[in-house]
Amino acid sequence: MEKKFVVSARKYRPQKFSEVVGQEAITITLRNAIKNGKLAHAYLFAGPRGVGKTTCARIFAKTINCNNPTPQGEACNNCQSCQIFNQGRSFNIHELDAASNNSVEDIRKLIEQVRIPPQIGKYNVYIIDEVHMLSQAAFNAFLKTLEEPPEHAIFIMATTEKHKILPTILSRCQVFDFKRIKVLDIVKYIKKVALSENIELEDDALSIIAQKADGALRDALSIFDQLVSFTDGKLTYKDVIKHLNVLDYDYYFKLSKEFLEGNVHNILLIFDEILQKGFDAQHFLSALAEHFRNLLVARNKQTIKLLEVGENIKQSYLELVKLTSIRFILKALDIINYFDINYKTAQNKKLHVELCLIKLAELTQKIYEQEAIEVKNKSENQKITHTKTSNIQKQSDKIKQKSNTNFYKNINLSDTGPSLNEIIGNKEQLKEKKPQNKKKQVSIENIQFTKQALKQSLEDFANQYLKQQSERLYYIMLKLIPEIDRNTIVLNVKNSSLKNDFEKISSKLLNFLKQRFNRDFNFVIKVNTNTQTHKPILNEEKYKYLVNKNPKLEELTKRLGLRF
Repeated sequence: MEKKFVVSARKYRPQKFSEVVGQEAITITLRNAIKNGKLAHAYLFAGPRGVGKTTCARIFAKTINCNNPTPQGEACNNCQSCQIFNQGRSFNIHELDAASNNSVEDIRKLIEQVRIPPQIGKYNVYIIDEVHMLSQAAFNAFLKTLEEPPEHAIFIMATTEKHKILPTILSRCQVFDFKRIKVLDIVKYIKKVALSENIELEDDALSIIAQKADGALRDALSIFDQLVSFTDGKLTYKDVIKHLNVLDYDYYFKLSKEFLEGNVHNILLIFDEILQKGFDAQHFLSALAEHFRNLLVARNKQTIKLLEVGENIKQSYLELVKLTSIRFILKALDIINYFDINYKTAQNKKLHVELCLIKLAELTQKIYEQEAIEVKNKSENQKITHTKTSNIQKQSDKIKQKSNTNFYKNINLSDTGPSLNEIIGNKEQLKEKKPQNKKKQVSIENIQFTKQALKQSLEDFANQYLKQQSERLYYIMLKLIPEIDRNTIVLNVKNSSLKNDFEKISSKLLNFLKQRFNRDFNFVIKVNTNTQTHKPILNEEKYKYLVNKNPKLEELTKRLGLRF
């Protein structure tokens, strides 16, 4: 008789807590509860599909009814209760699918069944799968029994949508949140299954299967069975990506090198080839962002463990990282993220993605130009700093040399050394010469006081003090023509408002001019009545003003019959 085929998800279903993959925190808690005899009357197992919720519920039910549990809190698999459970004939475990039995009548039947004690073993365990599918009335009918069941009854409810469970149900249960299984854990488990089935495989192929499963071990085993049938017992990377319709990583590495070289034409041809193979443009954008994320984590030895790919692909990432900069990767991620967000609103989807690829191709050139500007600015700043430092050093050396010369030039050194009178006399000469040097320094800064020099000084004052504070006064100051009456400076302004504004800054302006010309001034601000004109305000005044400029306007007004 031909042996019946059993799918891997059922054939290799864990029989002990230690065999459960990726849920160590939950399995340790349940084993300790069994070992210490601290069992709750109701449990809720919540989490995504295919992560071991129902499996843990069955192992838990089997273990608490085991006649000879191990010290670690595991079932012995040898006693009568364990053997009956392994054969699927146990009357202590009752499974209910709430998706198809979600009415009040179904729950009432369950409540009546709960009253019957177990014939073999200590507990009756009721596993209610997809419990969130129960109706509101069914939940309400179940509340009292769930809160105070018989001592021999334990409820284990499993759900993928915890948020749909009523708070009154949650408060009566111990809640365990199952997590998605890591890619590496799925890879290890499938490799173990493949060895048991004598199937050859590649590590890169296993990584693709694990990523496609999205954290669900059951899905990964289903994909594994499907691929084994497709490839006739030998799993290769090429066969896996072909059957699962996954884009080859080689395309991303090719595109990355073309981005770095800025070859727009080659990039567009590669993208067109990807579309011809039937891949969705938005999925391609998401995968391209994942590719650059992998490049980012591959840059550091501490984050390289986050690279969930096969060994050969990991080596390709490590080689590509040597050619890319952190600035290029971050800017590329920013560009891809922008185009991915705006993909749905784009009218021409293909052109939208092509624009993204073109921007990525131009990115390298822009980074080179920006880095060149930064290097140039840095070198110029260093040159300016070096020049200032050298000038200061030269001035310091001159001062030292001059002071040493003045001090020693009149001292006659002999074998016995200079006399006290000679040293005192030379010091007095230095004191007399110091004021003369100061006068020379001041005279160099003095500027001849002329009308043109005063005009230039007013412009310098405006640039130094007024440009940032008041643009209005700044431009007026530039147009002012000052008048000089001996030591009095006269500024003519157009109105009294400007006069008040200039009077506010007059003290600062006087100090500036005194330092510039090294002399005292009187400062007078006058309103020039010749330049002050009356501006028309009323409509009649405006009309007369316009008629004076153009007499034909009055004739036009009469023809049109206009009045004020």
